[in-house]
Amino acid sequence: MPNVLIIDDNPSIAIALEVLLSLHDIVAISAQSPQQGLSMLEKNNVDLVIQDMNFSADTTSGEEGVALFHQIRQYHPDLPVILLTAWTHLDAAVGLIKAGAADYLAKPWNDQRLMATVKNLIELGQANRALQQRVLRERKNKRELEQKYDLRSLVWQDAATERVLTMACQVARSDVSVLITGPNGAGKERIAEIIQANSSVKDGAFVVLNCGALPSELIEAELFGADAGAYTGAIKAREGKFEAADGGTLFLDEIGNLPLAGQMKLLRVLETGRFERLGSNKERQVKVRVISATNADLTAMIKAGSFREDLYYRLNVIQLNLPPLADRPDDILPLATYFLSRGDSSAKTLHPSARALLLQYTWPGNVRELKNVMQRASLLASDSELKASDLGLPVIAQVRANVEVELDRAAIEKALSKANGVIAQAATELGLSRQSLYRRMDRLGISKAG
Repeated sequence: MPNVLIIDDNPSIAIALEVLLSLHDIVAISAQSPQQGLSMLEKNNVDLVIQDMNFSADTTSGEEGVALFHQIRQYHPDLPVILLTAWTHLDAAVGLIKAGAADYLAKPWNDQRLMATVKNLIELGQANRALQQRVLRERKNKRELEQKYDLRSLVWQDAATERVLTMACQVARSDVSVLITGPNGAGKERIAEIIQANSSVKDGAFVVLNCGALPSELIEAELFGADAGAYTGAIKAREGKFEAADGGTLFLDEIGNLPLAGQMKLLRVLETGRFERLGSNKERQVKVRVISATNADLTAMIKAGSFREDLYYRLNVIQLNLPPLADRPDDILPLATYFLSRGDSSAKTLHPSARALLLQYTWPGNVRELKNVMQRASLLASDSELKASDLGLPVIAQVRANVEVELDRAAIEKALSKANGVIAQAATELGLSRQSLYRRMDRLGISKAG
C-alpha cells in the first residue's frame, strides 16, 4: 500500500488526514516538526509528503515551510510534496510550485480534491519509477550491446533501434541470409555493416551493390562479372561483386529492382555458391554471406509476378525491419547533435525551438534527410545556436508546429477543466510531469487559476 508522510505541528490536522487517507487504503505516518519529518523520511519508504508551511507558534510567514521543502528536495528530488497553505503565505507556496512542489491546498481543504491530488500523484510517481527503471534497463542494455558487439560507432537511443540491433547481432555469427526491410534513408546499410562486423567473415570484404542504381541490363554483369565481348562495350574481362566479396559479405540494396533473369541466377548462387560470368562457360565457386535490403513490398511483387517466391524465401531466412526515423523519435536529437559535431570542433548547438521542430517534423527522407538538414543549417546559420528558422524545413512543418501549439492549448485547457484546476490531475491526464505542464502553461499564457 502507498505511504504518505504528514508533517504538521497540529495533531488534529494530522489525525484528520490519517483517517481520510486510511479510508482510501493509503497508509499515513505523521511528524510534528521539520526535523522529525526529515528523520522519518530517512527511515521509511514514502510515496508522498503533505507538509504545513508554519511550525512555530505565532508564525505566518511560511519561511519554515519553504526551508523544509528545499531540504526534502535536496535529498529526495523526485518525491512529490503537497503544501498545506493559508492565505497569508500563498505566494510562498506558488513560488515552491515553480521550484517543483507537486501542488498546494488551502486550509480548510476539500476532501475530494485532496484525495484526487494524492491518488494522481501516487500513480504518477509509480509510473515515473517504472519509467526510470525502464530507462535504466535500456541504458544497461545499450552499454552491454556496445561492449559486447562492434556497432560501427552507430548513434542511437531509441528502443526500436535497440531491438533491431539486438537481433542483428544475434544472427550475425550464423551464415543465414538476412533481409533488411525499411524505407529509403533509414539506415539499412549501417545495419548490414554491423552484421558483417560481428560475423565469422568480419575480416573479409564488405561489398555493396545498389540494384536500383543500375540499368537492368548491367545488373547481372555487376553481380557475376563478364568476359570480354559479353556485351557492347565489354572490352576486357571484369570481376563481378560475388567474386569481389568471396570470403566476405555482399550487401544487395534495393533487391526488388533485380530483373527476373538476374533473380534466377542469384537463386542458383545462393543455393550452390557457383556461377558463370556473362559470356563465359567457366563455372566459378565462391563463399559469400548475402545480406539484402528493400523498401518494396516483395510479397506484393510475388503476387504480381515480378519477384520470384523461391528467391524471396531464400533471402528472407531472417528479416529485420528497420522503422522509419519518425517511429524512432529518441534517435532524432542524438543523431542531429552528432551530425552537427562531425569534424568541427566549434560545432553549433540546438536552441529549444529547433529541438521541438526536429521532433515534430515527420522526416519523410529519414536519417539521410536529417543529416542533410543539419549539415546545411550548420553551414548557413550565422549564430552558434541553431533556431527552428535555421533548419530550412518546409513551411508545412512550421505550420504543423503552430497547429501543435493550438492543439496543445486546447488539450491543456480541457484537462484543467476536467480536473477542476488540480494541476497534478491535469498533468496525469496529459501524460506530463507537473513541471512540464507549468512550463507549457507559461509559454501559452494559460492562467494557473484556470
